[in-house]
Amino acid sequence: MAKLVILNQGMTGRTFDLNIERTTVGRVEDNTFQIADASVSSHHAEIILRGTDIVVRDLNSTNGTFLNNNQVTEIVLKPGQTLRFGQVELKLDDGKPLAANAPAPAPVGGSAPAPAPTPVKKSADNTLVIPRGVSLNELEHGGGRPTGFDTKTAFSKKKNTTNKYFLIGGVVIGIIIVGLIIYLLTQTGGHH
Repeated sequence: MAKLVILNQGMTGRTFDLNIERTTVGRVEDNTFQIADASVSSHHAEIILRGTDIVVRDLNSTNGTFLNNNQVTEIVLKPGQTLRFGQVELKLDDGKPLAANAPAPAPVGGSAPAPAPTPVKKSADNTLVIPRGVSLNELEHGGGRPTGFDTKTAFSKKKNTTNKYFLIGGVVIGIIIVGLIIYLLTQTGGHH
């Protein structure tokens, strides 16, 4: 049986069996497959079984549905392809081993099963809009700092004038005290 496997950290290994004709995917509880992530729309997409094909249809989501990093509105999903709803990545697992991408053998002694996802409180119906990010072209050309970025304002060392005035005041008072002591010593020294 085909199933979707979430790849994101914190949700890694969470699966959903595709065993009904129409599966709705979204952030809120009334979806067949709920993904409680702020980048996923309330009603993000639907997955339809048409014979042997698994069709993914975006439901005008805020952050889009992507197949292998290409935005799609409706597409047939094949095993091994990367599907993304907002920022949540999934793979289709049809239960057959992939010859080219065989999974690494489990460590000796076995490994602990993936932890169950923590229940999320029912959130508001507001989808977080994820900014576009950095393009490959910007990365290749170094990116650099944006123009107009002033490093002198937020991160420069602040001048502490209070300490300066305190030090000057201390020196002045010290000089006055030394002067008074010298004056008193000269006054009492002449009267013996």
